[in-house]
Amino acid sequence: SSHFGSSTSPVLCIIPQLVLFLTAMSTVAEQLNLINSKVLALQTDIDDTKANYDESLDTIWMLLASMLVFFMHSGFSLLEAGSVRFKNTQNILAKNLIVVTIGFLCWYLIGYPLAFGAVDEPGKVSGGTNFLMIGFWNAKSTFRFWLFQGAFCATGGTIVSGAMAERTKLKGFGTFTVLMTSIIYPLVVYWIWSGYGFLNYTDDSGKQVSVIGPPFMDFAGSGVVHMVGGIGAICGAIIVGPRKDRWSESHANAFDAHSVPFCVLGTFFLWFGWYGFNCGSTLGMTTTSQGTMAAQVAMNTTLSAAACGLVVLALRFAIFRKYDIGGMCNGILAGLVSITAPCGNVECGSAVFIGIIGAFIYQGSSLLLQKLKVDDPIDAFAVHGACGAWGVLAAALFDWGTGMDYFNGWSGWSCVGAPDCASGAWGEAFVANILEIITIASWTAFFSILIFLPLRLAGLLRADDETQSKGMDVAKHSPSKAYAMTSDSAAAA
Repeated sequence: SSHFGSSTSPVLCIIPQLVLFLTAMSTVAEQLNLINSKVLALQTDIDDTKANYDESLDTIWMLLASMLVFFMHSGFSLLEAGSVRFKNTQNILAKNLIVVTIGFLCWYLIGYPLAFGAVDEPGKVSGGTNFLMIGFWNAKSTFRFWLFQGAFCATGGTIVSGAMAERTKLKGFGTFTVLMTSIIYPLVVYWIWSGYGFLNYTDDSGKQVSVIGPPFMDFAGSGVVHMVGGIGAICGAIIVGPRKDRWSESHANAFDAHSVPFCVLGTFFLWFGWYGFNCGSTLGMTTTSQGTMAAQVAMNTTLSAAACGLVVLALRFAIFRKYDIGGMCNGILAGLVSITAPCGNVECGSAVFIGIIGAFIYQGSSLLLQKLKVDDPIDAFAVHGACGAWGVLAAALFDWGTGMDYFNGWSGWSCVGAPDCASGAWGEAFVANILEIITIASWTAFFSILIFLPLRLAGLLRADDETQSKGMDVAKHSPSKAYAMTSDSAAAA
């Protein structure tokens, strides 16, 4: 009996210990499950916090860029007001205000839906949803995008106003502005920036392409924005005709800019706002690549503007043997327009060369228009049209893909200096950008002529000679002058 008890007692002793062990393991398992659930909850909180942080940062960045682009209208207003005679100052300022107010309302009603409102099965020509912002509440990040792109839209009409200054009726210009911001500009945007248009869309394999192969490259709008405005400007300037006595030799000095300080301040305002225009086109600021790209874009923007402005100053001095500050202002703007398309895919040295070549294109275009007696008071076509086309070409010519074979384009930093992109794409991309220039020029010219010509024939576009002699401010505005001037200076102006 004692032998049996002594042989089984160890087993009996193990059972309680085993029970305690299993109980402890159960407790540990519960604790591990609790810790795991807390870790998962913490990870969810971290992910939510990061998502909220990214969304907030992108919103702050886009709002800042939108405000800078909006501020550019202050620059346009000062530049155009300074470039005209003082008796037409209020009139040109009124046109700038009309462009912004009408432009944003048209963008709200129809412009944005045509430009970015892609339907379930999108076509290659136009969008068709989000009228009156319907659907925005389901994707609230669209609010910031709408504001940024709307500020771009108004810019096209402002470019046209300067080219037709001092002899254009408000009712005719307002009519054009409605159609520019509702149809002309939005459709160009859809073709190129929506991701569905025939110049830039995603094929079935997920590759970004156009109807002829590679997509066009226009990072911030040398073609989309500035060429549209520039082509509309020259069509308007030709159809409305020159200002009274503009090409009379006896009145050669009567059309000089009345305020060079306004022109210089307007240029600096525009240059400052251009950083929102170009850098903001990253459309976000939550990744390292977006941050470095924005910095690269800012650097290129600065260098091109500086180079172009100085070269134009030198060219004007070589031609006229005098320093032309107004010309230098337009040279700076020409450099900004020239770099707007390629700012995201060229190196800093290329940006300088783009600005230098842009100076010659601007100066040549300006002299050509004068030779042809096309009256463009602020050189809108030379700055925005000619240099806009050059910027589109430069985006292909100076692309930082390896050599003359590989093309980087929209790839950011992914194939800079290395053959990670498709071989042979450079030539195809160059052709694609030429197609963009032809398409934008043809579409904008056709529609602009279709609007301006009937307005001119109906007497709704050009102010009569008597009104031009008095000045648009005296004839059409109250008060009759923009600011007080002495009688002697007013008579001289």
